[in-house]
Amino acid sequence: MKTPSATRILFAASALGLALCTPALAQQTVKVGSVLSVTGPASFLGEPEDKTLRMYVDKINAAGGVAGKKIDLVIYDDGGDANKARTFATRLIEDDKVIAMVGGSTTGTTMAMIPVFEEAQVPFISFAGAVDVIDPVRKNVFKTPHTDKMACEKIFENLKARKLTNIAMISGTDGFGASMRGQCVKVAPNYGITIAAEETYGPRDSDMTAQLTKIKGVASIQAVVNPGFGQGPAIVTRNYAQLGMTGTPLYQSHGVASKSFIELAGPAAEGVRLPAAALLVGDKLPDSDPQKKVVVDYKKTYEETAKQPVSTFGGHAFDGLYILVEAMKRANSTDPKKIRDEIEKTKGFVGTGGIVNMSPTDHLGLDLSAFRMLEIKGGDWTMIPAGS
Repeated sequence: MKTPSATRILFAASALGLALCTPALAQQTVKVGSVLSVTGPASFLGEPEDKTLRMYVDKINAAGGVAGKKIDLVIYDDGGDANKARTFATRLIEDDKVIAMVGGSTTGTTMAMIPVFEEAQVPFISFAGAVDVIDPVRKNVFKTPHTDKMACEKIFENLKARKLTNIAMISGTDGFGASMRGQCVKVAPNYGITIAAEETYGPRDSDMTAQLTKIKGVASIQAVVNPGFGQGPAIVTRNYAQLGMTGTPLYQSHGVASKSFIELAGPAAEGVRLPAAALLVGDKLPDSDPQKKVVVDYKKTYEETAKQPVSTFGGHAFDGLYILVEAMKRANSTDPKKIRDEIEKTKGFVGTGGIVNMSPTDHLGLDLSAFRMLEIKGGDWTMIPAGS
């Protein structure tokens, strides 16, 4: 059951109860903050992130915490509102005194919060998709999801392999959609891709038939790419099928990499391709794949606890939390500056999104090999062999 859109604080070790208020026990806890879009239009992102953080903080605390300290997780729900996100970020710094932040479900809310954590010099690991979060590199800002630029590159790699060079784009005007559209325009020439037509839609639009009709009228179009997230891409996919355009390949972004997209799009999703994390096809990975155990274990734990299908978005939260926890262990300190330095030194971290190798010039640490190209068949995800 969803909690109302309001301040939502989890005392991660319930056995401590009200005794957390005592000085002795307070010294045995460390506060980690999170601002998520648990309700509102981006709840498909924030809800699995929220559930993931809660269940794994419970597991960490039950095992003794981090360096003998229990994590006191403070979560606020911004409802997808960037202004609320910034207000909550300020509260986490000024009132809650957090030593680190994991969260930021969307690009818009993340970008609104970045100045707060940068000024306070508190490490911030975001779950948002746009490359703008970590490019240019900011000292205290990191992220776990693959970037929109990487999504464009992975899609264009597949288009090139299929000898499809003339495309159309229909993009959402939200922060992620606009950012990915810009990245696709920028990298298209590197892959010999020509963008022959472009259309956009707003986050509240409920029908994209007019835009798709214009695209259908351009005879040279060989494929269509839809940068966007939320309900928009599902509407695009349904309208696409209604217009009889399914003979032209449709590509979506990793912003729809959850079972809810397939459910919303229905039979029209058949044949849609998208880049996504290994998490969605964990059971199909070979046993030799270093990610297999991580993604299969996370999927099992999440689905048994949350009673709903796993999504890549919860995986972003899993990766962010454990990158932070491992950095705290290496730092052997609750000093935000020392923790920040250790996050930046993350090497060989096997997460749901890939194998992470960060550096002072790379606050993501993933390359294109972390993306799998998937196709929806029979209402489920299937892996596409390289070059097909």
